[in-house]
Amino acid sequence: MDCSFLGVFNGRTDVPPLWMMRQAGRYLPEYREIRAKIGSFWSMCMTPEVAAEITLQPVRRFGFDAAIVFSDILVIPAALGVALSFDQAPKLKPISSADNLDRSKDCWPKTLAPVYEAIKLVRARLEPGTSLIGFAGGPWTLATYMTGGGANEPGPATLWAYRDPDGFRKLIDLLADCVAEHLIGQLRAGADIVQIFESAAGGLTASAFARWVTAPTAKIVTKVRAAAPQAKIIGFPRGTTLQGYELYARNTGVDAVSLDTAVPIDWAVETLGMKVVLQGNLDPLALVAGGTALAEAVEAILQATRGTRFIFNLGHGILPDTPIAHVEQLVHLVRSAK
Repeated sequence: MDCSFLGVFNGRTDVPPLWMMRQAGRYLPEYREIRAKIGSFWSMCMTPEVAAEITLQPVRRFGFDAAIVFSDILVIPAALGVALSFDQAPKLKPISSADNLDRSKDCWPKTLAPVYEAIKLVRARLEPGTSLIGFAGGPWTLATYMTGGGANEPGPATLWAYRDPDGFRKLIDLLADCVAEHLIGQLRAGADIVQIFESAAGGLTASAFARWVTAPTAKIVTKVRAAAPQAKIIGFPRGTTLQGYELYARNTGVDAVSLDTAVPIDWAVETLGMKVVLQGNLDPLALVAGGTALAEAVEAILQATRGTRFIFNLGHGILPDTPIAHVEQLVHLVRSAK
């Protein structure tokens, strides 16, 4: 299937395909209605029929070129046996060793099965020509949560990596194995593309980025490609340096790199555009603003990426207070690009 989204991986460079990170979520009234009925975010993620419906909501409303399964990066820690709860924010019981985590690959699919079932349901209901994206958190980002911090609080993971690099490597290696298996499971269930979210990549030293982000991602890509040679893989090392983006694109083997808001799009086209498909990087706040600010921001990205293999997206997830009319404006601006 060479639809508009998948076509970009094969060299299509005219009107870019369009989707948004967190496109199924709190800015949509139909999502808020379901959340009010069910209450638990985790229950929504782990109930296939509900997750499938939420996945399809933004595609029905806006006609995006891809759906991304409604799930969460923390399904991986859950599969490894980490105690997890959700209230207003996720809470994990911090770990200080990988020794007690569940290493049984036969057990992981039991916890992760609702995600695969949701993908099967979405696949059966998507209109022809609409792609389906699966995803997982990257090992480093997952480690930041599992050690008591998070994507914006990587301190505990960083300290463990400094104090006990061999022990920390055991955790990263286990996470890489589980992430690879999860991505393979999603592809087998019907996903066309998978994305690896390294949301905590910013602020790492160059050596730490190479050791804990680039190398594990390359391991994941190799494992996924061995099981699914035609798989299309997007990587998102959010917040890393320009040199980090360049090394990530060169050394991981991903097909596409998603760009955060701070990356100069002209630099990305010139430096990365010949190596990988580019994705991004509209400021989510420009989408909240709408109007002339949004139109100018979209036009700048479209002009810079003309003739480049490019997927239009945000530089991070859509914000909950984004007006529906501004998303409609975005879709019109991208689709009417000359």
